[in-house]
Amino acid sequence: MEISKPLLLSSPVLILFSLLIALFFINPPHYFSKENITTMEAENGVSIVEKFGVKILNNPPQSKLDELQVNTWSKWSGQPMKIPWTFEAEETMYLLEGKVKVSVDGQEGSFEIGGGDLVVFPNGMKITWEVLEAVTKHYHLKK
Repeated sequence: MEISKPLLLSSPVLILFSLLIALFFINPPHYFSKENITTMEAENGVSIVEKFGVKILNNPPQSKLDELQVNTWSKWSGQPMKIPWTFEAEETMYLLEGKVKVSVDGQEGSFEIGGGDLVVFPNGMKITWEVLEAVTKHYHLKK
């Protein structure tokens, strides 16, 4: 009678497999998160929320708007519409009024921004910009 040997993976394969599993659990892919939201504390107790790499500051203090000189930025207004958009530079915007639904390409889900939000979109980001309520914003492109 012959005794069978247990099936063992070769050492290099076993080590590689173990490393891959460990890396997956240490740093899981971001796409498992439906919104990928991070909240950071800003000065004066105001929090910045980051969604899919977009930074949003709800109702920033007037001192922050003055510091950024928002009133000197270019102005844009739009009626309800839906358009794809690619940011050719980092864009900071302050929404005066309205509501926009933002979907980031390659991400599941969306988020809304509206009047009173200070928002920073990174250079190169591709989105779908859906104006839900007529919007007016000041915007500044980083050079």
